[in-house]
Amino acid sequence: MNTAVTSEQVMHWLDEVPDPEIPVLTITDLGIVREVRVDESGGAVTVALAPTYSGCPATEAIEQSVVDALGEHGLDDVAIERRLSPPWTTDWISDEGREKLKAYGIAPPAEGAGKRALLRGGRAIACPRCDSLATSLVSEFGSTACKASYRCDECLEPFEYFKCI
Repeated sequence: MNTAVTSEQVMHWLDEVPDPEIPVLTITDLGIVREVRVDESGGAVTVALAPTYSGCPATEAIEQSVVDALGEHGLDDVAIERRLSPPWTTDWISDEGREKLKAYGIAPPAEGAGKRALLRGGRAIACPRCDSLATSLVSEFGSTACKASYRCDECLEPFEYFKCI
């Protein structure tokens, strides 16, 4: 049974929903929660989510996680709105999310840098372990489509880089 809630409460609850592919991040860390609307009675909730990219295999799992998480708080009238415009960008990842990625061993995306800048060699990718900028691209494809594989030329550790979109 729904009880009167606010969009702020719902957003607070969504702060606890992990990303299924990088579980140290929440969906709010990623910036994919674009809007929370609560109807005037405080019962029906609509959550607008922006997929990280149109083919992301985790999109449906994330949507179901939102419904499940809000259901645990007594909300049974939850609608998910998939928002494709404007498209998600890595610039929407929070500062806290970037720190969590680095602590987890994944180099966070450079802010304001699109993929073209990276392919032209415009940005050095810092190793998340030793912060060296002496790193080498191993493969454009990492464990998920949103990451690339790198190696640090200083500490010799492999790591993944969350690609800029």
